[in-house]
Amino acid sequence: MSTVEDFFAQHDDWPWNPPRPGRATFHYLILVTEGELRHDVDHVTRTVAPGQWLWVRPGHAQCWHPPGTARGPFILFEPDVLRSDIARLLAPLTAHDAPAVLSPHPDDAAWLQQTALQLLDEHRALGRRPLDVHHALRRSLLESLLLRLANAPGITPTGAATAGTGRGDTYRRFVDALELHFRELHRAADYAELLGCSVRTLSRAARNATGKGVRELIDERRLLEAQRLLGGARWEARSVAAHLGFTDRANFGRFFRDRTGITPAAFAARDATTGP
Repeated sequence: MSTVEDFFAQHDDWPWNPPRPGRATFHYLILVTEGELRHDVDHVTRTVAPGQWLWVRPGHAQCWHPPGTARGPFILFEPDVLRSDIARLLAPLTAHDAPAVLSPHPDDAAWLQQTALQLLDEHRALGRRPLDVHHALRRSLLESLLLRLANAPGITPTGAATAGTGRGDTYRRFVDALELHFRELHRAADYAELLGCSVRTLSRAARNATGKGVRELIDERRLLEAQRLLGGARWEARSVAAHLGFTDRANFGRFFRDRTGITPAAFAARDATTGP
């Protein structure tokens, strides 16, 4: 737990001179209270204005931009810090496909900022009270903040589904299954069988939620993983192809080029030499 301005001051010229992409292993949660923050999440530059929150989730590729005028609380926490019952309630907020930039409801904004500042104060209060009390207070403040932040527009409440149908639940279960199996399962029929529904039901659920077909969503997830591995992780194209279940490097190359307009090697070279 820190602040954006303290983080910039403590890290001198790292990691923005030159910018270096990396893969998040923690949850990075930043509230911008002043100025503007620019940050790359999965190779897309996000601009975060005062009152907005940036959330980089574990597994996302990220890259810092040069320090700017941004100020505000910076919360860093491990995925397993949340109790299981709270984690279930927060699943739509912590999901890998949840929005990277959150704009809370106006009625929640002041409360969220105050709670974030209280969490920062408690983090800095180490030694003022018994250690178990200190840890309990930090966890309680973090969970309260996240539960309120889950009310932000763009976050589907837990258990919400399309009115009168189970399509919303079907899509959410598909997203969870895709995250677990995108490396080895590449057909709509594979996921329909896994979820115990028909391909038609799954397709309707996906189109209702996203406007896209199941195969397109599968391909997008594989492409995103390829970009993460080629970029921040610096994997070779051959290794990426094998990891994502392609029959050979040439097949992977065509898949990647058809969707990005460049070869995997060109993407890796561009990501290594260009910065924000």
